Amino acid sequence: MDKIQEELLEAVAGLHETPQGAYNIRANGKSVARNTTSHINIETRETGDGINIHILPGTKDETVYIPVVMDQAGLKEVVYNDFFIGEDADVTIIAGCGIHNCGHSDSQHDGIHTFYLGKNAKVKYVERHYGSGDGNGSRIMNPKTVIEMEDGSSMDMESVQIKGVDSTIRLTEANIGKGAKLTVTERLMTHGHQTARSEFDVQLNGDDSSANIISRSVAKDQSTQVFQSRINGNASCSGHSECDSIIMGDAKISAIPEITANNPDAALIHEAAIGKIAGEQIIKLMTLGLTESEAEEQIVNGFLK
Repeated sequence: MDKIQEELLEAVAGLHETPQGAYNIRANGKSVARNTTSHINIETRETGDGINIHILPGTKDETVYIPVVMDQAGLKEVVYNDFFIGEDADVTIIAGCGIHNCGHSDSQHDGIHTFYLGKNAKVKYVERHYGSGDGNGSRIMNPKTVIEMEDGSSMDMESVQIKGVDSTIRLTEANIGKGAKLTVTERLMTHGHQTARSEFDVQLNGDDSSANIISRSVAKDQSTQVFQSRINGNASCSGHSECDSIIMGDAKISAIPEITANNPDAALIHEAAIGKIAGEQIIKLMTLGLTESEAEEQIVNGFLK
């Protein structure tokens, strides 16, 4: 891998060197490094457009890395990754995409990740998106996550996009079984003329199932954001959707929460708030010696933590 690819890899996966355990590293449309373990197998899909990851039942305390990096202008790809997590497994999966574009043509990565969680399986899933480069070509990322959760399983998903992505459509779909629990935390920032759309479609199908969808975002300059969440309570369940956004400059933000109870014992809540940074917050930090722009940056960084 070249130096730019190594920098992208560090940004999206926190990797400074080849990781331990199972991994598949993709660069400019090809798999460049792969390793499996006795409990985790990674294989190329028969169609050649992605990978299948099989995690054996009972696997504990292992991490799978599947980052994607691109520094070839004009490259566009669609990749399908399927995860089969066995019963009682407890694993961490680190994904993410970094695009460096110094050319005039758009670069685009669309990643479709499907998770099949067996009974009582636990997954922590971290997905980071990052863009760099001073070319006129756009950096486009469209991640789609499909989650199928059997009884008693749980998934903690962290989705982060802080810098450099010109256009993104982020789709998450989940079907949640009895006693299963899904938690999603999204952190997002746009600037310039960037656009971002996040959509969640959650089906709470089993008794005692639950979902907690939390989005925190900052829109600057002339950027545009849309957040839409749909939670359907189809059993005795609990669901919560929350969108908190800071708007700056001439940006635009839309929050569209939707909850539907199809069972009298479904307890569903949605919250949405959009506002600018309070003037007294900036003044307080400026009294400590910060400039106005430094004060704004401190507030934004704290909000997105």
